[in-house]
Amino acid sequence: MVASYGPGKTYKKMKYLIRISIVPLLEVFCCSMVFSQPNGNTGSLLFSNEEVLEFTLSGNFRELMNDRVEQQYHPFRLTHTGDQGSTSIPVRVRTRGHFRLAKGNCQYPPLLLNFAKKQTSSDPLFSGQDKMKLVTPCRGEKYVIQEYMVYKLSNLATPKSFRARLVKVVYEDTVKGKSTEPLFGILLEEEEQMAKRNNAISIDKKSMRPEQTDREDFLKMAVFEYLIGNTDWSIQYLQNVKLIAEDSSMLPSTVPYDFDHAGIVRAPYAKPAEQLLLSSTLERRYRGYCMTDMAQFQDVFAYFNGLKDEIYKLYTDSPLLDEKYVKATVKFFDEFYETINDPKKAQVDFMYPCDKNGTGNVVIQGLNRD
Repeated sequence: MVASYGPGKTYKKMKYLIRISIVPLLEVFCCSMVFSQPNGNTGSLLFSNEEVLEFTLSGNFRELMNDRVEQQYHPFRLTHTGDQGSTSIPVRVRTRGHFRLAKGNCQYPPLLLNFAKKQTSSDPLFSGQDKMKLVTPCRGEKYVIQEYMVYKLSNLATPKSFRARLVKVVYEDTVKGKSTEPLFGILLEEEEQMAKRNNAISIDKKSMRPEQTDREDFLKMAVFEYLIGNTDWSIQYLQNVKLIAEDSSMLPSTVPYDFDHAGIVRAPYAKPAEQLLLSSTLERRYRGYCMTDMAQFQDVFAYFNGLKDEIYKLYTDSPLLDEKYVKATVKFFDEFYETINDPKKAQVDFMYPCDKNGTGNVVIQGLNRD
């Protein structure tokens, strides 16, 4: 359930100018506008369907899997069956990522699919696609599904999020004549398409402080990351965060992605950065910037309280998840809501970045922005 919403262009520019001088007077008004729940639905055919998409990637599979250093493109074909029968289109594929790219960490590295736009015109499903990220299994397919659910959760929280399509992929090695069993994966919406869907453009900046981004959208993102138990992100290095804005003169909004190290996913390889001094990814740490007035969190807490039933329902009603994982996740959500609705607990956790003796101001640099 992804939608497009937002104030008009004139209002946003006025809001930016007003914010400079009289933010305190318009605090409640601005927050209520930004945190309003979206409605409507836009997007390509690929992301308008919730069914698991099945397709085959055919090519020199062994050569692709071994290319984890130079990461060059390799010629493949993507074949899938739709309402009009079987469709096969050429696609160039390369490995990508950092942690999941290393053979010692994951058997199957994440991939980047590079489509030739002229070739996709005959395939309505992939028509208009350019370069798409494919998330692949690392140490078990269930973790792919559990990461996919986080993308659905982010779509529920805000349209300023990446849409995802759960897929089952067969890797066919045309040289050896062998194929894998169908493997779960995730196709991610392209950055430019996500920005366009939000009437925005991508902002390419090498460095930025979180205070320089749209405050309301940043708060929503930072609390969302806290909700899912993810600390593997930063604005300063754009680690697992993209920036979009209506135009280059506006404060950019922050859009998170890459959630496999979030506690809610429970990936066995996921560990918090050592500098954070956390025991596991299941231990939450709010990683926003210091704000000394807890009243500034009032609107974003109210927003997530308003989404509570839908958040729980997303997991309890999912046929993709096993009962044990759902129960553990419900408990994880319970802890989040207990914290944001208890003033003392909320102050301890969300004022943590203000503690000079803590690790709240540690910046995660990351090793690869792919």
